[in-house]
Amino acid sequence: MKPRLTHDEHVELGRTLAGIRDELTHRRTQLRTAYPKTGPEAAPARALENAVQAIDAARQALEDLHFHEHPRTAQTHTYWPTPEHRARITPAN
Repeated sequence: MKPRLTHDEHVELGRTLAGIRDELTHRRTQLRTAYPKTGPEAAPARALENAVQAIDAARQALEDLHFHEHPRTAQTHTYWPTPEHRARITPAN
């Protein structure tokens, strides 16, 4: 049997995935503002939307696992933290 994530590892992963989602959502909005919403130039924004949906699906599945593995300590805000508890994703200089 493979080791499972600890409660603290779930919390850190939740913060990180929420931050990544925020950054992808911001970049998708940036692209939708800069390029047409249809046609080939809209493909990057659509791809980012698909990535956001994939992250949300992973967060939901991980939340389910967290509640199954750590029923006494799991909380919904682990994978859906408030903005001040999300990781900040900063571009490299």
